[in-house]
Amino acid sequence: MGRGRVDLKRIENKINRQVTFSKRRSGLLKKAREISVLCDADVALIVFSTKGKLFDYSNEPCMKRILERYERYSYAERQLAGDDQAPNENWVIEHEKLKARVEVLQRNQRNFMGEDLDSLNLRGLQSLEQQLDSALKLIRSRKNQAMNESISALQKKDKSLREHNNLLSKKIKDKEKELAPQEQDGLQNNMDVTSVLVTQPPESLTIGNWMKKVKPVSSYMQ
Repeated sequence: MGRGRVDLKRIENKINRQVTFSKRRSGLLKKAREISVLCDADVALIVFSTKGKLFDYSNEPCMKRILERYERYSYAERQLAGDDQAPNENWVIEHEKLKARVEVLQRNQRNFMGEDLDSLNLRGLQSLEQQLDSALKLIRSRKNQAMNESISALQKKDKSLREHNNLLSKKIKDKEKELAPQEQDGLQNNMDVTSVLVTQPPESLTIGNWMKKVKPVSSYMQ
């Protein structure tokens, strides 16, 4: 007995709707894989659940290539039919296009942060791992380059400070050599003045001796 015809209308029962979505989603992903393998076709499948959860499939390691190809193709078609479309319609299409790209970028960002990985298949996980490995290698290479540049800058600064310090030390030594004779002459002059002051008799003592030698006037009168 064959299966009965299913009416294509919204399933009101929430549980039945979720079960149907899960089954149909699995079948749709299976058909997408089959057509990509059997017919060597480029397939990109994107499905959002009612809760906003993303399910996708791509025969390419990165779905971005197929989406960019689709955008180029659809853009060319819009250019051919651009004269027949109103400006508002072009803006609406462009808005939807940018919105879809933003959603893809946000999903990729969440994947890079380790979130929403349940929606990725094995090929998608391998592609994500390769992208993370490549990014990690670039980050480490840039970090090593920055460290080497910082070390080189510090070495140059240290060399400059040493040279400046040596220059200051040389100037101080030259200044000391210039001042040494002047200080020696000044010290010699001070020693000569001190010697003169010590050897010269006080004036009061000389006058006293002179008074002792001179006889009093009364002695001549006697």
